[in-house]
Amino acid sequence: MSSSENAPRRWIRRAGEARLEFGADYNPEQWPRAIWDDDVRAMREAGVTIVSLAIFSWARLQPAEGAYDFAWLDDAMDLLHAGGIAVDLATATASPPPWLTTKHPEILPVNAEGSTVWPGARQHWRPTSPVFREHALRLVRALATRYRDHPALVAWHVNNELGCHNIYDFSDDAARAFRAWLEARYQSMDRLNEAWGTAFWSQQYSDWEQILPPRLAASHPNPTQQLDFKRFSSDALKEHLRAEKAVLREITPDVPVTTNFMVMGEQKPMNYADWAAEVDFVSNDHYVVPGPQARDELSFSANLTGMLAGGRPWFLMEHSTSAVNWQPVNVAKRPGELARDSLTHVAYGADAVCFFQWRQSRAGAEKYHSAMLPHAGTDSALFRGVAELGKRLRDLAPVAGTPRTPAPVGIVFDWESWWVAEQDSHPTDRLRYRQEALDWYTALLDQGIRADVVPAGGDLERYPMLIAPILHVVPAALAGRLTRYAENGGHLVTTYFSGIVDENDHVWLGGYPGALRDLLGIRVEEFAPLLDGDSVALDNGATGTLWTERVDVADSGVEVLARYRDGKQAAITRRPVGTGSASYVSTRLGAAGIAPVLPSLLRPAGVASELPPELRGRVELAIRGEHRFLINRTDEPIDLPGGAGVLDARSVLVM
Repeated sequence: MSSSENAPRRWIRRAGEARLEFGADYNPEQWPRAIWDDDVRAMREAGVTIVSLAIFSWARLQPAEGAYDFAWLDDAMDLLHAGGIAVDLATATASPPPWLTTKHPEILPVNAEGSTVWPGARQHWRPTSPVFREHALRLVRALATRYRDHPALVAWHVNNELGCHNIYDFSDDAARAFRAWLEARYQSMDRLNEAWGTAFWSQQYSDWEQILPPRLAASHPNPTQQLDFKRFSSDALKEHLRAEKAVLREITPDVPVTTNFMVMGEQKPMNYADWAAEVDFVSNDHYVVPGPQARDELSFSANLTGMLAGGRPWFLMEHSTSAVNWQPVNVAKRPGELARDSLTHVAYGADAVCFFQWRQSRAGAEKYHSAMLPHAGTDSALFRGVAELGKRLRDLAPVAGTPRTPAPVGIVFDWESWWVAEQDSHPTDRLRYRQEALDWYTALLDQGIRADVVPAGGDLERYPMLIAPILHVVPAALAGRLTRYAENGGHLVTTYFSGIVDENDHVWLGGYPGALRDLLGIRVEEFAPLLDGDSVALDNGATGTLWTERVDVADSGVEVLARYRDGKQAAITRRPVGTGSASYVSTRLGAAGIAPVLPSLLRPAGVASELPPELRGRVELAIRGEHRFLINRTDEPIDLPGGAGVLDARSVLVM
């Protein structure tokens, strides 16, 4: 356990009674000074209590090396404080100014093909560049020194969306840092060669200087080299977070520090389970990606963020009031979705609801991204919806600070399994780790079952039932932990391509599913992935896609819950283990296909829905302390039983 994990956690530095914070990124530097007063008046009208400030302001704060201009930020801080609005002040290091990249082009990232990533957008910096680090920390120190006693300052916002565009850098700086990271991890060349399996393809190293990042190669790079580079890259950004935090801690020890994660969609390069201990409170940015599971994905991400926060309050730093600007087609939100999306995050532990951004930009790449104050101004349906949400959050002040009530089911989420399961040279490149986990989450919601999305290193033993989809990377210690879980009465469900490799991406020998083979009581000799468009029928009426296996039952106690219709081969199995059980699903069923088998998996664990039968599948239930959140999953109003009223379409009721 790191010292960061032992450190006390703090919420924003705020006097008075607990409340749900409400606000946005605020970019006054984009606007004439005369507009700022109008902004604060409109913020007060909307119920804004906090803004994130100076996120992309480095060039304005430091127009030249050694020259600072804080006058405009002083003015903005004073104005916001006078208006009763707190400030989460950014360190402004996310986007280096042109003078810095012109003088020091060596801070610019390099991609796998060896091409420089040029300025002109944002995050054009190397996480391992000592030159960038020096200039960034100098700015952080100047900001912290100037504003440490400002009454508006309630939290520090390190950088912004660390790793969104610069997670993988293949430069010479990165190569040197990667070698140092490897030497610290393995201590000797022999141990590295063993871990990387360098006997294959004549890759054996005899000196640390021979090692490079996995740059563009003639064929597939070494798999463990790729895995270690992913680990290193996540660690390199975490080290930058630590470096900025150390300066802030030195100068403002009483001001909490956060940075905004991106727990959403396919944002997988940053191991947030590893990062969470580094911040005083977890913050997250989330944007809805359209699709049939869009609502459930939002819930899944909010759920996981809350678990990363360890049950403590967390900060929704960014989401959108309506359309974004970066999707192929950017669709506006429908009536009710602004509030429903926001309150779903609150249901899973958010004590702050903020947006990108306050005032919609006139220029720049995000001018068509929605904001709290749109181009149409305050006389608009969107602004009225924002103000209504502000009032709703004020009314929900008693929710603030209340813990989440644990669910009966835990869905295990493991970043390293996500990384490795989707690498190249595998049985199929169609596998999508997060989608499989989301399908199980949707299937549980469809039956009215609450589930927590739990990092693999979290408290797994508290759940009567654990679902571990595509738990691909299983070190011996984790295999032992899962075995003890089942022996002590827990009910484990895992799926295809689980238990296959150890922490070095080496296959567990003796047949699949490797490290979990004995626990599950089955043996698979060969994978049988499916071609696009192919499927297999199960005798329970479900259809499998993507993957199948010839599952041999190796333990007489194993019960076959479903078979493949062709050949009568086992498809889904369960083995009693101690006072618990271990079950295996050998194909991708999708949410609809999971439904027929889910009751038989839930029953031994004693898990049942807490919702009345008529609400199951239509309503999602989340619980924080004494507060029950009923989230309408449909586009139709729902009559609540017992004369409790109507749950409007796309709405949330807090009881």
